[in-house]
Amino acid sequence: MMQAMIFAAGLGTRLRPLTDTMPKALVRVGSQPLLKHVIDRLAAAGCSRIVVNVHHFASQITGYLADNACFGLDIRVSDESARLLDTGGGIRHALPLFDSTCPVLVHNVDILSDVDLRAFYDAAKGGDGNAAPDALLLVSERVTTRYLLFDDSMRLVGWTNVKTGEVRTPFERLDVSRCRRYAFAGIHVMSQRLLAMTASMPDVFPIIDFYLSSCASADIRGWLKSDLRLMDVGKADTLAEAEAFLQSLSAEPHMPRSLRTPAP
Repeated sequence: MMQAMIFAAGLGTRLRPLTDTMPKALVRVGSQPLLKHVIDRLAAAGCSRIVVNVHHFASQITGYLADNACFGLDIRVSDESARLLDTGGGIRHALPLFDSTCPVLVHNVDILSDVDLRAFYDAAKGGDGNAAPDALLLVSERVTTRYLLFDDSMRLVGWTNVKTGEVRTPFERLDVSRCRRYAFAGIHVMSQRLLAMTASMPDVFPIIDFYLSSCASADIRGWLKSDLRLMDVGKADTLAEAEAFLQSLSAEPHMPRSLRTPAP
C-alpha cells in the first residue's frame, strides 16, 4: 500500500490576489488546479489513499473533491478550519486518517516536479539490503539561501541559511564546511515510527523544526536527484511559466501515460 498527504491548507499569500477568493490548491495551472496535478501524480504512482488538509477556503476544496467524486480515489480530508497547524502539526492532526502500518509520503500542493514518486516511496521503505530510514527527504542541488546539511552517508545533521550564516543542528560540534548541502524539494516520506514521535511536539510546528530536533536520534536521510526538474509555483505571475513547465514534463517519455495528455 502507498499513502500520501497533500499540504493544501496554506493561506497562499504569495499567490495573491488570486488567493483572496480561493485556496492556493485550486489555483489553475493550465487546465487543472494545482491540487489535481498532484493527485494525478500520486494516482499514477499507485497511491491508494490520499489525505488533503484544508483551512483557507476549506469548503471550496471539499466541494471540489465532492463534485468530482474524489476522482474515484480514497481521498480523505483533514480539517484545520478552526486553526492552521503548520506543516508538522498538520501531519500529526491527520494521523488517524492513515493506515498505521505504512509510511506516509508528504507533498506540497504547489510543487511540480518530474520525480518518480513510486521509486522515491519504495526507497523510503528500504530493500536491497538497506534498512528503511525514519524519514526520506527529496533534495536537489538547486541554488537557494537555505539548505539542509547532510553527512557523507546522507544523514541529516542540520540546516543553514547561507545569506545570514545561521546554522541549526542538535549536534554540539558540526563542521559545516564538511557537510553536504542540498535544497529541500517539499516532498518527503515519514515512517510510522517517526510519525509517532511527533507526539512530543506542540500543537503547531513546522516539520523542518521537527526533523532538525530529531535527527540526532532518528535516521533522517536525503534522497538526491541531481537532475531533478522542479518548480515551486510561488507567485501569480509565474503561472504561465508553470504551465510551460508542465507541458515540458508531459513530453518526457518516462512520464506516466495519464500525465502526457492531461484531461481538459
